[in-house]
Amino acid sequence: MIYLDNAATSLQKPEEVGKAVADAILHMGNPGRGIHGASLDAARMIYDTRSLISRLFHAKSPSQVAFTANSTESLNLAVEGIFRPGDHVITTMMEHNSVLRPLYRMEEKGVELTILPADKRGCINYEDFESAYKSNTRAVVCTHASNLTGNVNDLEKIGKICKKLGILFLLDASQTAGVFDIDMEEMGIDVVCFTGHKGLLGPQGTGGICVREGLDIQPLIVGGSGVQSFLRTQPVQMPERLEAGTLNCHGLAGLHAALLYIGQTGMEFIRKRERCLMRQFYEGVKDIPGVMVYGDFSLESLEKRSPVVTLNIGDYDSGEIADELAVSYEIYARAGAHCAPLMHQALGTERQGAVRFSMSHFNTEEEIDQAVKAVRELSRH
Repeated sequence: MIYLDNAATSLQKPEEVGKAVADAILHMGNPGRGIHGASLDAARMIYDTRSLISRLFHAKSPSQVAFTANSTESLNLAVEGIFRPGDHVITTMMEHNSVLRPLYRMEEKGVELTILPADKRGCINYEDFESAYKSNTRAVVCTHASNLTGNVNDLEKIGKICKKLGILFLLDASQTAGVFDIDMEEMGIDVVCFTGHKGLLGPQGTGGICVREGLDIQPLIVGGSGVQSFLRTQPVQMPERLEAGTLNCHGLAGLHAALLYIGQTGMEFIRKRERCLMRQFYEGVKDIPGVMVYGDFSLESLEKRSPVVTLNIGDYDSGEIADELAVSYEIYARAGAHCAPLMHQALGTERQGAVRFSMSHFNTEEEIDQAVKAVRELSRH
């Protein structure tokens, strides 16, 4: 089996991740809910994981990291917890539904929404951010990299625009956390929403939100926090402000192991390796007759892209292609809409969908060659 669906979830994990989850299930208690060894061990691991995440995103304090089940929960938390009726929010056609649907729901409650267009390559124009600005604009909410095309946005440029306009910058780092450098301080990012099961190589059911100091987000869920139990409201301090109930401690133990692996292996090595495999696949399929590749593959962008190549073969439905890849070649890719409806509008693939190949540094050159060969053979039918 050749797994090329890492933009959905990383299947091949470091061996340490599974071992950490198994050990946690057998030995770790509930962090912050006791002073016995099992609880304290869990609390220490959770704190260390916060520290690793805060260093990853260059946040000022581990306490500014709150854990959630995934980036979807984090984005809902940020959108619901920051915006109020009368606010104006700017986003883009590049977004996943985990950004769009919370914003649409807030639009129904009186938040004004502007969605910046993308061109036929799936690229946005950074000047549009300033053109869309209004006196009631509260924030920009956007992705770091498109899960459909692999195009990567320039965070420094967007951060400078937000700082100039005096508005917040909320980032969806689902496709880039653990692989791309994200510096909240240098890039002017106020909120980073991330998931643990993609580039961070952790278990599903893990994720979080990293919040700039001084920015208060109203909690989405309230309940037990392990501290200040006699308060009628959720505590005001982070991370308890945004964490109610028992954390997925077992999953976070796996994320902790994955973060240590990334630190030892090096993000630069992982990024370069994945980009090399992506480029090998792209060079192999781009000139095959009948194959249409989507996204920005200009020379300038090739060195900045996430490891995603999305394509179609003739007029075939993308689902049919993905099924044939799986059944006949044991190559697992992703077909359909990829929860990115507006990007499909920009690309003109609303009816056909598209087949996405997304690489991991665990993939091999031989696997990429096999995938190219399969696309070439399918294009002849």
